[in-house]
Amino acid sequence: MYIQSVNNNIQPAYIPAQMPNLKRNYIIVDNNKVDVFVKQGENALPYISDVLQHSNNETQITETLYILDKMIDGGIKNVDKMYPVLSRFNNTKSPNIQTFLAGIYRKIQVPDAFGPLVKMLVQNSLNPNPAPFFDPNEEIGGAILSYISPEFRK
Repeated sequence: MYIQSVNNNIQPAYIPAQMPNLKRNYIIVDNNKVDVFVKQGENALPYISDVLQHSNNETQITETLYILDKMIDGGIKNVDKMYPVLSRFNNTKSPNIQTFLAGIYRKIQVPDAFGPLVKMLVQNSLNPNPAPFFDPNEEIGGAILSYISPEFRK
């Protein structure tokens, strides 16, 4: 399926992201969309940053964090410089956003992210937000371990 943009360029229509549900504990994203961003490399970071700065839509934020995570896996540099944008979500209650944010922090190892990770874990322990599909504390705890123990770093 394709859509026609305003400037008459034919562009692929991406399948909207699907959040976890009772039958699946993971997000489904359009791999073609992910590949477009990964192939653009660092050139895509301003767009990613803009989405993360302005969106209040949990699905869009989660999908964008997923894309950013795959960009890191693809070897894209300078994602650590996006910490000021990512830190907007340090107080989120969303288990989906928490999971991807912790995974990104685990990979970029920005020192400023350690405190927010610990705070997130403590807050989740004191005020459990039941995530019926998965436990974000597993990723948060793993990220904390990667900060404090060299054997857990990847």
